Amino acid sequence: MWTRPTLTCVLSAVLWCGLVPQGQETELSAEITDQEGAIDAVFTVPSPETIPSGRRGEQIRMGHEIVVHTQRYAKRYVGNKLNCTNCHLDAGLNPNAASFVGLSTQYPEYRARAGRMITLAERINECFQRSLNGKALSPNSSKLQAVIAYIEWLSQHVPRGSRIAWRGIPRISPSRPADPTMGKAVFAKKCFFCHGTDGQGTMAGPPLWGPGSYSIAAGMARISVAASFIKGNMPRGWGWTVSDNEAFDVAAYINSQPRPDFPGKEFDWPQGGKPEDSPY
Repeated sequence: MWTRPTLTCVLSAVLWCGLVPQGQETELSAEITDQEGAIDAVFTVPSPETIPSGRRGEQIRMGHEIVVHTQRYAKRYVGNKLNCTNCHLDAGLNPNAASFVGLSTQYPEYRARAGRMITLAERINECFQRSLNGKALSPNSSKLQAVIAYIEWLSQHVPRGSRIAWRGIPRISPSRPADPTMGKAVFAKKCFFCHGTDGQGTMAGPPLWGPGSYSIAAGMARISVAASFIKGNMPRGWGWTVSDNEAFDVAAYINSQPRPDFPGKEFDWPQGGKPEDSPY
């Protein structure tokens, strides 16, 4: 009988699948100093044995549950059918998919879309509002604090202020303009099995458009972001098997489909810096 994976199981799977070199899980990150004095951290996932006892440990474990099973543990704050781990693959442990490892060391930071410095809590709420088409959690919410605790625990071996080369999604570039018509053919060949012929998702994969998917203001609504994510991670378990052009084509097709709007999007990038492929 299938059982819900625990945090220990997820970490073990990531280690054994080769996403993180075995033997690094309990070591402090090595630090590499370049010519300009910047410090590059090494991708290091902490061992589950480092989760403390007591309330802090409970927060960390609950944060993991919220990330993996957002629909179950934070349903009232979600407006679609997605879970955090649909983008932050493997509960935020996958270095090719917006990993949480080291993320807390980067905040607060300036966010061009907001036009100001933001905190980690605010960034998490951006995801709830935009990617999950939901609503922000209260600053004092136990669920928000649990997600922060989980990210902080994953980041414990990354020096604050260091550069985390794996942050975000490894970017790619096309050799020609993206073609959504060609992307439709790629989708029909390589994506429908998990996401359905109508893009509304199956037991194996989430919906990619329509009311159950991310909003127009989500990062994934940008073709360049979606294409890079697809290239490195899709089909699931077979990342890097589509060409750069195929990734851009299918991203263009997916993002040409209807999806939820985002009230207030006109206030984004108040200081400028709007990406060229922003859909609004």
